[in-house]
Amino acid sequence: MANRDPSKRGASRHSPSAVSPTPVPAPVGNKGAAKHKVNIAGQGRSWLRHHKATARDSYNRLWQTPIPTLMTLAVLAIALALPGLMYVGLKNVNQLSGEWKGDPKISLYLQQELSDQQAEAFSQKMLLRQDLIAVELVTKDQGLLEFQAMSEFADVLDFLDSNPLPAVVVIQARDGRKQVLQQLQQEFSKLPEVDQAILDMVWVERLAAFVELANRLVMVLGCLLAFSVLLVVGNTIRLSIENRKDEIQVAKLVGATDSWVQRPFIYTGFWFGLLGTVIAWLFIQISLLLISTPVSEIASLYQSGFDLQGLGFSDSLVLVIAGILLGLLGAKLAVSRHLREIEPK
Repeated sequence: MANRDPSKRGASRHSPSAVSPTPVPAPVGNKGAAKHKVNIAGQGRSWLRHHKATARDSYNRLWQTPIPTLMTLAVLAIALALPGLMYVGLKNVNQLSGEWKGDPKISLYLQQELSDQQAEAFSQKMLLRQDLIAVELVTKDQGLLEFQAMSEFADVLDFLDSNPLPAVVVIQARDGRKQVLQQLQQEFSKLPEVDQAILDMVWVERLAAFVELANRLVMVLGCLLAFSVLLVVGNTIRLSIENRKDEIQVAKLVGATDSWVQRPFIYTGFWFGLLGTVIAWLFIQISLLLISTPVSEIASLYQSGFDLQGLGFSDSLVLVIAGILLGLLGAKLAVSRHLREIEPK
């Protein structure tokens, strides 16, 4: 039997080396969410965007209930405008007292029986003192003429036999301290030529005491009204928290932090403080505008160059900052107290 060609026999055998290798798939990396590292600049931009959005949303929520918002702003504006108006009034009183107050002088009313020559000699003796810088003599006749010009009872003096007014020596001390002036007053009152020595500084002290009392009253009233602003803002924020109680609970359930939950209400207090202060500033300016004309007329009657002063830039800035701080503080106190009572069930 002839040998057959092995190549023509059934399935031929192939060595392992002749078989083409099966391609091995490339290793696949770890599947899942990729981790990204956020830099500080990105965090800052995100923080700013969230604050802007929160501030805008808080402002828009105010006007979803316009009537209660306007009523709250009116109460805040009145509470802030009252101490502002009193401060402006004291500012103008201080201006008036500064214009009126000069160097304190001592008026020496001489004895009635002294003649004009004796009064002149006494004034010359005062001029020789080193502790005095000015001496002015008002004789009896000069005093009578001034009294007739300024008094409505000038006709009554015509029926008198003699001039009842004494001569007056007005002196100005070199040292204007209160203790020195009081010592000079006591010294001059003991002189035989002097009937009475009057220190004009008494009126200055009375005015200063009145201004100081008014300053204290403004401070007390300002503190009371500031406390009322805190109460109004805090009560308003409390009502807002109650209205959004379900929203707060849901936010806490999904992991919202306390600062995130508090932020809208803090911005609500900010808007109340800012808008209330702006309205208060308008109240003050309108009030000053209404009384400026009568004040100018009174000043012209007294031949005074007094000009009514209002809130300047620095005073207005202080008012705005104080209003914003009160709004923020009232909101913070209300939020810190009432948000702790709201927890998800």
